[in-house]
Amino acid sequence: MTLPNSQSRHLVLPSVKFRPVLALALSSLFIGVCHSSADEAKEITPEDGAGEGEAQFTPLFNGKNYEGWYIKLKDGDEALGKKVFAIEDEMIHVFGEGWPDEIDLDEGTDATIGMIYTKKSFDKYHLKFDYKWGKKKANYFAKWQYDAGVYYHISDDKVFPTGVEFQIHYVPKEDRSRTGDLIRPPGQTYDWYFNTETSEYLHPDEGGVLYEKQKSYEGRNWLHNAKVTRNFNGLNDEWNSCELIVMGGDYSIHKLNGEVVNMAFNLKPGEGIIGFQSETAEIFYKNIEIKEFDETIPADSFLKADAIE
Repeated sequence: MTLPNSQSRHLVLPSVKFRPVLALALSSLFIGVCHSSADEAKEITPEDGAGEGEAQFTPLFNGKNYEGWYIKLKDGDEALGKKVFAIEDEMIHVFGEGWPDEIDLDEGTDATIGMIYTKKSFDKYHLKFDYKWGKKKANYFAKWQYDAGVYYHISDDKVFPTGVEFQIHYVPKEDRSRTGDLIRPPGQTYDWYFNTETSEYLHPDEGGVLYEKQKSYEGRNWLHNAKVTRNFNGLNDEWNSCELIVMGGDYSIHKLNGEVVNMAFNLKPGEGIIGFQSETAEIFYKNIEIKEFDETIPADSFLKADAIE
């Protein structure tokens, strides 16, 4: 510790027998200051809670009832909606107990397609949830097998809503997970970057090209492919862990089992309610929790390999 010049010139040490004591005190003070400086210099990450107002994850679904949520089905039947999105063992069980193995299968009615929405709107947050597939099939299963999703930045809560979809999808014939695909309906915009050789998500810093309806892209204009991964559970009755990190209109990150599989930029609108979907198959949702932020956290903080919470 360096004293100001005016103080150092006039510092007079006590008699010799007290000098060791004073030296020890000054040494301890110096070490304490060094430790304090080291602590302050420590790198701040989302895991530390710094920059987040010490925010913590809190349950978005309480596992007991529909407090904070409301349900909409395609046919508007509210009573049926609670049977579709049943609460069982602190989970949301879509097409749970009491439903047959085949539900309106390929009949074209699609009455049980719907959403369970948050009543609250969100803009900057980190959402976590787990899901696994069941065995029951519903609606247009032949066309979209094992299909569901989580919508965010929803501005119109119709079925299907206007917002961005974090697709949840498994394709048995290909043994491929498409969870993390981005779906962009009319009324929602964002920028997306991809690998022109594989038509999968690729970060622009790694050579990803802005999608502008290139003819070379193998996919639909409104569906933007997540990075292909083998890091998933299909029909083995095991859980998948998902993370959705959203910073208003700046960016969103889709993670599957700790791996970044997709990302969108410049989202408009940049806030809205969140909704979980019932579509073509039995699915379980659990451990739905959220951490909100007052300020935007740089994307790099979440893209690091060790930034998994």
